[in-house]
Amino acid sequence: MNGATLIGLAKFCIAQEAPTIPKRLVVRNSLAYYTLFNPSSPKARESIQTELSIYSVPLLSQRDIDYSPLEQLLAQQDFQAADRMTLQKMCELAGPDAVQRKWLYFTEVESFPITDLQTINTLWLLHSEGRFGFSVQREIWLGTGKNWDKLWLKIGWKAGNTWTRYPSEFTWDLSAPRGHLPLSNQLRGVRVIAALLNHPAWSSTPSSG
Repeated sequence: MNGATLIGLAKFCIAQEAPTIPKRLVVRNSLAYYTLFNPSSPKARESIQTELSIYSVPLLSQRDIDYSPLEQLLAQQDFQAADRMTLQKMCELAGPDAVQRKWLYFTEVESFPITDLQTINTLWLLHSEGRFGFSVQREIWLGTGKNWDKLWLKIGWKAGNTWTRYPSEFTWDLSAPRGHLPLSNQLRGVRVIAALLNHPAWSSTPSSG
């Protein structure tokens, strides 16, 4: 399939969704998205990405963080690598100390810009058919009455009284429970994920770019 044919197909698919979904936030089937944006021909890839750039998620950041590596991994459905990249990008967002230690303090999360968390969350939503993302985890958490033990069970981070082992027991595809990804390390308690789920990003209007 040549570049022109792929562009036509992509535009047709987008047009079917455009009446109800803003063009810059089109919820695409992830496999179709990956096929369209990763054709075998480099020339076709360049042509498609240029032609359809207006439909891409705006990778906005108030701290000049490059979210394109995360976008690429999610588009490829490599959710395990995308999960690691998410932590890496959040550490970059927190600053050099967090990058060096490779984990976050809840106080750092509390100071994250709304725009950046919305960018990360939107990428997860769009490439998981709405199944993964911090906002999904928040919705489930609120539905449990903010009960952490019930949340762990619902999103598959715990089975009975046993924590899910990383990485072998987690599910790295769309068959995972809703809200399963991205992960948050619970070894230091719930304060980091609490800061994420209570962040004002989820009560603010998403940035439109």
